[in-house]
Order: sequence, then structure tokens, then C-alpha cells
Amino acid sequence: MKTLIIFYSLEGNTKFLAESISSTIGADTFEIKTTKEMGTGFMKYFWGGKQVMMKEKPEILSFDKNLADYEMILIGSPVWASTFAPALYTFLNNNKIAGKKVALFCSYGGSVGRTLDNLKVVLKDNEIVGEIGFKNPLKDKEASAKKIQEWIKDIMAKQI
Repeated sequence: MKTLIIFYSLEGNTKFLAESISSTIGADTFEIKTTKEMGTGFMKYFWGGKQVMMKEKPEILSFDKNLADYEMILIGSPVWASTFAPALYTFLNNNKIAGKKVALFCSYGGSVGRTLDNLKVVLKDNEIVGEIGFKNPLKDKEASAKKIQEWIKDIMAKQI
């Protein structure tokens, strides 16, 4: 089954999860990148929170894949203010995903909030085949990699 992993990562946690999935199943990946940097230190959290609260859609770099080529799409995001990152919101508004098998993953420092539920609403025209969240995955890379690899293997086995 041809699979694409689409993700946004600010501090590397979600990217680590996406790379762990990709190395397990050999999926293509696309990292969403914004045209402007978020800044450093406390300011990146301030601006990120502002983007969420104001429902901003930051400008992102162009998407170089054809969604029609993929049967399954995995979507990953860090949790910002209890939901998914605004850059992913921009991507999902610019690229209609429908009629696909979709699995969702996220990384967070506090709690998962409504991130996965909010993604399911936006992706309602798809079959959600799995979802998982990871608290601070870079703090224990080995355990996080093992957990997400087992998760994706289980999902892929059920699709056959």
C-alpha cells in the first residue's frame, strides 16, 4: 500500500516520530515548512499560541507530492494550545484529502488536548484507521521509536 507521511515539527519531536514510521514501512515523507521562522526561546511559544488562538494560517512552502498517488496518509503534528499546529491547518486547507485511509499521530509536552479529535473533524471525508499521541518522544527515543513502530505495523497488518 503506497503510503505518505505528512507532518509539521517545530522542535523535532514529530519529525522523529515521522522518521521512525518511515524507516519501518518505507513510506514517502513530506515535512511542512513555513516561509517564516517562529523565532527562538519563549517567543516561539508566544507566536505559536497566538496563531492558534487567532486561527491564523501561516504561509507554507509548496507541496511537491500528488495525493492521488497514495492510498494511505499518515498525518503528524505537535500539540499547540490543545490542538494541531497552524502550519498543518494551512496545509489541510490548501490540499483536500478525501477518500483515503488516514492515521494520525502527535507529540506533546503537556497533554494531547483535542488535537486528534480536531484533526478527525477536518479529515471527516476519510477512514481514520489509527491515532496515537506521544509525550516528549525525544526524552526516550528508544521507547518512543519502539512504540510508534509497533503501532504502525499493527495498522498496516489490518489493511491487508
